Amino acid sequence: MNITNENAIEQKVIFETKQWIEKIIIAHNFCPFAKKPFNQDTIHYKVSKATSSEAVVDDLVDELLCLHEASPTEVETSLLIVPDSLADFEDYNQFLDVVDSALEELDLTDIIQVASFHPKYCFADLDPDDVRNYTNRSIYPMLHLIREDSVEHARATHPDVEAIPEKNMDLLLEMGLDVIRHQRKSCLKNQ
Repeated sequence: MNITNENAIEQKVIFETKQWIEKIIIAHNFCPFAKKPFNQDTIHYKVSKATSSEAVVDDLVDELLCLHEASPTEVETSLLIVPDSLADFEDYNQFLDVVDSALEELDLTDIIQVASFHPKYCFADLDPDDVRNYTNRSIYPMLHLIREDSVEHARATHPDVEAIPEKNMDLLLEMGLDVIRHQRKSCLKNQ
């Protein structure tokens, strides 16, 4: 694959991810803290070229270190997007143990946390076709790297952080599966 084609693919992945953040996450207020870094352009988007989970680890370590070293005013948070690996949700879910190990090995456990998003995300107590899974169903497998300081600030400034997941699930139940699927599909570049 030539560099021009690689760049085009990377730009498409980032474009679709930004569309998902804007049209789904921010539009439905699934994460009340996403709008500010999105609008301020302080989200770093890293598209992994990895085709195996082993190679994803290298990109994860690089991205964790980059986020840790970056100024929060320049890079508030980071998305490691993995379009060519971890397509199976069970494999992805097991990979989260590797993520935890990487955080521990880098001594970043209390500094950065990782939120998980996947196109086939399924909460343990829900059926795969349950609309509530769409709170975490992204366009591509991805890991959201978040500074603990940002999480603490969010907890301190939001009236009820603990109620956000249930509120999101209630909204999705109200919207219905067809609506959220259509909205998610509208994030894709060729739609």
